Amino acid sequence: MYFSLGIAGSQVRCGMEVFTIGFTKKSAEQFFELLKSVSIEQLVDIRLNNVSQLAGFSKRDDLAYFLQTICNAEYIHEPMLAPTQDLLDQYKKSKGSFADFEKQFLALMKAREIENKISPKLFEKRSVLLCSEETAAGCHRKLVVDYLNSKWGNVQAKHL
Repeated sequence: MYFSLGIAGSQVRCGMEVFTIGFTKKSAEQFFELLKSVSIEQLVDIRLNNVSQLAGFSKRDDLAYFLQTICNAEYIHEPMLAPTQDLLDQYKKSKGSFADFEKQFLALMKAREIENKISPKLFEKRSVLLCSEETAAGCHRKLVVDYLNSKWGNVQAKHL
């Protein structure tokens, strides 16, 4: 089962820990073993395109099944935490700089008011943010965690 959360709400709990992961250059075994090793309860997919990835195990429906079966974890797609297609194209296809992407994506999150539209309750379970990039460096998942930390305070990222 998959769904999207966009609920505004309550106070953030102290010491919120959020994991992040990318699937690129990982086998399914490596990917799910990493999630199991930190006892993930839910994966929050922050990719814009969650059905057309090259790695079959990372497609929305397959991923939801594998998460439930292998990790006993839930799948959530939250496109509000994803860049727009235009922003992605400018960065990836047009070989834009990460500095420009970062500036534009931070402005997008601010304009979307994600700190008010996404509830800290989204992260009450042991959560991991998913994107495709191999590492958090140069990926929007790091920007999401840093932005939420700047707004909510005490959000700590653990990049897998």
